[in-house]
Amino acid sequence: MNLNSIPALGDNYIWTLDDNAGQCLIVDPGEAAPVIAAMEQHQWTPAAILLTHHHHDHVGGVKKLLNKWPNLVVYGPQETQDKGATHIISDGDIVPVLGCEFSVIFTPGHTLGHVLYYSYPYLFCGDTLFSGGCGRLFEGTAEQMYQSFQKLAELPDDTLICCAHEYTLSNLKFANAILPQDLEIQRYYQKIKELRAKNHSSLPSKLGCERRINLFLRTQDADLKRALGLNMPPQHAWDVFALLRQKKDDF
Repeated sequence: MNLNSIPALGDNYIWTLDDNAGQCLIVDPGEAAPVIAAMEQHQWTPAAILLTHHHHDHVGGVKKLLNKWPNLVVYGPQETQDKGATHIISDGDIVPVLGCEFSVIFTPGHTLGHVLYYSYPYLFCGDTLFSGGCGRLFEGTAEQMYQSFQKLAELPDDTLICCAHEYTLSNLKFANAILPQDLEIQRYYQKIKELRAKNHSSLPSKLGCERRINLFLRTQDADLKRALGLNMPPQHAWDVFALLRQKKDDF
C-alpha cells in the first residue's frame, strides 16, 4: 500500500491509499479538482471514499467525484447522508477496501457524529486528533472529546496519524508555551519549524510521538496540571482536557 496526501483548501490534506493495481481509497475530499488531477497523474481508479464528518472542507468534493465516477461507494456517518454518503456506517462497523478492513471508531467532540477509520497502521482521524493537538469542540463537549481520545490511546505506538489539517506548528507553539521546559516538545517544535520552513508536510506522525508531544494525550501528567494551575485533584477525569482546550481556543 502507498499512502499519500493531496494538499487542498489552504491547510487541508485529502489522504489517499493506493494498491499496486492502481485502485485508490480517498479520505475526506474537501474539493474535487486536486483529487481528479491526482487520479489522472497517477492513473489511479478510485475504489471508495471515506468521510469522517459533515464539515464542508471534508465533503465539498464528493458530489463532483460522484458525477465523474457514479458507482463510487462513499462511506460516512449519519451526519454525512446529505453530503453524498452512499453507505452509512456506525461505531464498530468494518469497512472492507483494497483488501484492508477498516474499523469504524465513533469519536464525538468536534462534531456529534464524527468517526475515525483504523486499519493498522493507518488511522484516518479527520478533525479529532491533530499532530500536537485536537479538534475544536464545535458540537460536542470536552467530556466527549476526552472519551474519544481514550479510545485512540489504546492503539499501537506505530499507528500513523493521518489527520486532515496542517496544524502541527501552531499546536506545538501552544504546547511549548504551556510547558516551556519540556525537552521533547522543544526538540519536536524545532524539527517541525524547519520542516514547515521548507514547505514540507509534518504528517503523518506516529501515535508514539504524539503521546510525548501532544498535551491532549498527557492530561494525567503532574507537570501539565501544575502548569495549568491545578493544585487540587480535578473533579472529573476530563477537567484538565477541558481547561487545555479552552486555553488553546484563547491562544
